[in-house]
Amino acid sequence: MSFNRFIIVGILLLCLASCSNNSSNQQDELEDEIGSLADSIVHNAIQAHGGKNYENAHFSFDFRGMTYTFKIDGERFEYTRSQFIDDHNVLDVYSDAGLKRYVDDVEQELSEEDAQKYSESINSVIYFTILPYKLNDSAVNKEYLGNTTIKGKVYDVVKVTFDQHGGGTDYQDEYCYWFDIHNHYMDYLAYNFQENGGGARFRAAYNQREVGGIRFQDYVNYKADPEIPLENLAKLYEQDKLELLSMIANENVKNLDD
Repeated sequence: MSFNRFIIVGILLLCLASCSNNSSNQQDELEDEIGSLADSIVHNAIQAHGGKNYENAHFSFDFRGMTYTFKIDGERFEYTRSQFIDDHNVLDVYSDAGLKRYVDDVEQELSEEDAQKYSESINSVIYFTILPYKLNDSAVNKEYLGNTTIKGKVYDVVKVTFDQHGGGTDYQDEYCYWFDIHNHYMDYLAYNFQENGGGARFRAAYNQREVGGIRFQDYVNYKADPEIPLENLAKLYEQDKLELLSMIANENVKNLDD
């Protein structure tokens, strides 16, 4: 190969490398832009649902025969659940210090498995109750999927996954949220899960009300095929092709700081 050909080949290789780098950079910029948009949408939703009122919140509510409370003080939290079991008053207290169970005011010794089971159960109920507040946790990964129309209203769609570190035992679960583009309210959500054989759910909000500066809402809970992408479940909901499973209703919501 002549010297001139060496020069031509070198120039071509440099051009190809430059094109490849530009394409890679454009992809990175697009992903950053989508991520930033998802962050912005979630931020606006949190503000619409309560904003700074979440940061120092103390509430109680009844759910399926049990009374729950949640107290949030900046980065610290304390969730409780009280119920009667065999005529005994059982109180579970889950906080950043772990879980404790009391039966008739006497603290119980718990196995690690039971402590984890009770804490996950309490955390799950509170998590859904205070959404979208928890969507800015450090282990949350958000992706903007565009917008769609449900029953004549336009929604931004955000998909959420979790890092293994800090994402809890259910970090492999995926979520999808639909936020009204005008008022930023979270009217629908869907998620899939792996435990107990796996499955998927789609929830439609109803009975929206404000208590103590925070928006609370109940949900109609539908069962869905876990093989169907979460973002497609809204269309099946519109077509009445989802199976009604239950009603998720929190009653007697009270601001304990009043």
